[in-house]
Amino acid sequence: MLPDKVVPFYNLDNHAQNEISRYTKRLSFKKGETLFSGDELLHYFYIVLSGRIKSYQLNFNNGKEQTVFILREGDMFDTIVLLDGQAHDVMYEALEDSEVMQLPIEEVRELLRTNESFNRMFFPYLAQQMRHMEELATDLSLYSTSERLIKLLLQNLDPNNRLKYKLIQGLSNSEIAKLIGTVRHVVERHLKALKAEGMIETKNKNVQILDANKLLDKINLF
Repeated sequence: MLPDKVVPFYNLDNHAQNEISRYTKRLSFKKGETLFSGDELLHYFYIVLSGRIKSYQLNFNNGKEQTVFILREGDMFDTIVLLDGQAHDVMYEALEDSEVMQLPIEEVRELLRTNESFNRMFFPYLAQQMRHMEELATDLSLYSTSERLIKLLLQNLDPNNRLKYKLIQGLSNSEIAKLIGTVRHVVERHLKALKAEGMIETKNKNVQILDANKLLDKINLF
């Protein structure tokens, strides 16, 4: 049987779960490991069971990196390849020791064609990813790095924001910078300023918000 806590599967009937489990493998990755090579994502679909996996794009000419998603328990990837069958120019790295489920991508496409309960899970999740991508593009185009950082800090507290809630706990400033399209020293400068104004406290790669109202006053995003 499949793990019943995994979001895409906990509502499936036993027959569907048994069918899927026949093709499922568990894979483990160590922190810092680069995931996948060649055309693996054209043939397999993955669901995170534990840990955190970064999905990112890299400009090989200047070394600039932009994190697209940080995938956690229950997150699925690569949804774009699943839907269009085309290679996707994206890279993956384990931010901590992680475990995933690997399924043949054609079996997942069969679920999309035939299983209503899977669709009820998959398409709202896909919509969340699309909204996240839209928000990322808007933020990078319209808002300053300080505004993007403050927005991320506030979203990190919002339990209704599935993709951002408790996202940055334990992340280095370098990884936070890659989430908002900047570099480490810029994030450190902004965090130092917010700390000096008594709005946040930082300790052991964690940011504690002391005054959310003051943070909101600094931006006009909500």
